[in-house]
Amino acid sequence: MKALGYGIYLQWKMDIRSRSLLITCYLVPLLFFLMMGSVFTSIMPESQETLMASMTVMGVSMGAYIGLPPSIAEIYGTDIKKMYMANHIPEYFAVLSLFLSAFIHLMMMSSLIYILSPLLFDATCPIHPVLYFVMLILFVLVSLSIACILGLAVHNQAKLTMVSQIIFLPSIILSGIMFPVSLLPSFLETIGKLCPATWGYLLLIEQPIQLSNVLILCTILIVALVICYALLRSIRSSFRHLP
Repeated sequence: MKALGYGIYLQWKMDIRSRSLLITCYLVPLLFFLMMGSVFTSIMPESQETLMASMTVMGVSMGAYIGLPPSIAEIYGTDIKKMYMANHIPEYFAVLSLFLSAFIHLMMMSSLIYILSPLLFDATCPIHPVLYFVMLILFVLVSLSIACILGLAVHNQAKLTMVSQIIFLPSIILSGIMFPVSLLPSFLETIGKLCPATWGYLLLIEQPIQLSNVLILCTILIVALVICYALLRSIRSSFRHLP
């Protein structure tokens, strides 16, 4: 546990110096929040009620789907994994360190949006802040779990970028954070329900929270973790056959 804790701390410090993480977890989400917050509240004053949740969902989705997978693929898709085998480091160590480091950064970014939304745009604050952050944690965990699947399954950086965009763009367009899903054709609304962002957004704006939506995200999380476990077992097997 001490080694794992040190690994997470070291990864977190490395991520702070990473330009890609700075862009995907902080710079782009916060710039998008500042620009779209001004646009939304000017055109649609009623958007103040959902601004915090919508901008948070966008930031978490970008940081998870665009920021995390390349870092995982860089380790498990290259000869770096040989160093883990040579030093008898468990195959899950790297992905777990990256996962927890990304979780910290996304929660920090989400906390900034939570603080700045009412100050800059007079956005409505959640009635139950603790419950809001519990639902946010669940959504971040689900998003990062799916990102881990991408990084573990797709090792080619070009293909990974394309696949990440295929998941990220529907998460933004079809989740309801930009415009009501009722405006979408029925088949697109159905596709949007496959995106965790849709359910995460609902949980962040719902009062009271619907248990069925919580169960949906929990189910996605469990399935994603099982897939990650299967992919890691496959990687463990490949460790044994490395020259």
